[in-house]
Amino acid sequence: MIAIDQYGQFHEIEGKYPRKELMDLFGVKSAQKIYGDNKEGNADHRGYVISGLWLILYKLEPVVLK
Repeated sequence: MIAIDQYGQFHEIEGKYPRKELMDLFGVKSAQKIYGDNKEGNADHRGYVISGLWLILYKLEPVVLK
């Protein structure tokens, strides 16, 4: 998983708990969730705001070429 901030910087996330890893990376104790609308109009969790930095989470999956 990776997080990309509003400046285009990549932050690699190793484990299953991205919020905790990002807070440890930036040395803070709180993070606010970012939500965005999906195609159906419902709100989906997209990332976090940490120390004024907006971080959107992306899950990386391998591509199998045939």
